[in-house]
Amino acid sequence: MSDTNLELERKLHSVIENSRVNAEIAQKLFDIETQILSCKTSKELLLQLLSSIREQFNLTDICLLLAEPTPVSYLLSGNMQSNWHQENSRSLDVNILKELHPSRKPFLTNDLLRIKAVLPPSLIKNAQSAAFTPLVIEDKLFGSLVFTDNNKARFHSDLGTIHLEQLAVKVSLCLSNALIREQLEYMAHYDRLTGVANRRLMEVTISEELIRQRRYKVPFSILFIDCNKFKQINDTYGHDCGDKVLTYVATQLQELIRENDKCFRYAGDEFVITLASQTYQEALLACKRLTEFFQNNPMPYEGSHLPITISCGAAASDGKKTMEELLKQADEQ
Repeated sequence: MSDTNLELERKLHSVIENSRVNAEIAQKLFDIETQILSCKTSKELLLQLLSSIREQFNLTDICLLLAEPTPVSYLLSGNMQSNWHQENSRSLDVNILKELHPSRKPFLTNDLLRIKAVLPPSLIKNAQSAAFTPLVIEDKLFGSLVFTDNNKARFHSDLGTIHLEQLAVKVSLCLSNALIREQLEYMAHYDRLTGVANRRLMEVTISEELIRQRRYKVPFSILFIDCNKFKQINDTYGHDCGDKVLTYVATQLQELIRENDKCFRYAGDEFVITLASQTYQEALLACKRLTEFFQNNPMPYEGSHLPITISCGAAASDGKKTMEELLKQADEQ
């Protein structure tokens, strides 16, 4: 066989082999897409995505880089940021992210010295090559999905990126849908200023606790809290200061109560706390502890401290009172 024929045969074999590999990759990506399409939350989606990609493509590691500050206002911010998100993602300056993806194309490299400052130390430790896949929501670059491998030849600048580009588009769309659903749910149940649950979720929670109390005879109490002289603070220091006071009070209340107790913004400067399995006497002790905390811990404000105090009333369920009656009793106290 002539050298020309041998060369043609090698090229044909290469084309066939590339087609086979591409077909396998396409099938794996289709399987991953099918799995993430059914996910309802961003946590579930990312968990499934990271697990599936690592398994399907036998990667050393994988993580999510998120632009800081985020170009998408509701993206995994504030109360939407779970412990899982914090453990499996890393914030990256938005300008550095744009340098990695100047044309919003995947970036592949086996020169990890160039990106040592970008990747978490845990990923750098066992990596020899890396692939950065841009994620876009609302036409804004908000993150990069990073794959690492201990094989230096796995990812390099001469490798094609068409499959990674397809994956990026599908992941971005699915994640966008999940985040929008979460944002709508968050807005329906949480107060945007203070971050605590709102009155709507309070009503659901108290109703559930009353049912549990009546069924299992476990104690249940609530606290009704007012910020003292809140109108005077607003009139003296302005509404921006008033907002800071509400946020300060809400934040401290959440930190001072137990894990299975819950804090809600009822209206204006009023808050409600539900105390699961707590008697009336225990609720009174909680009132005393909360009021003393604010008396002893003024709010830092403009280089000084602003005295913030609260009034706190308690009420305990006897199995007969309605939610409205409990709230009224605690408020009057």
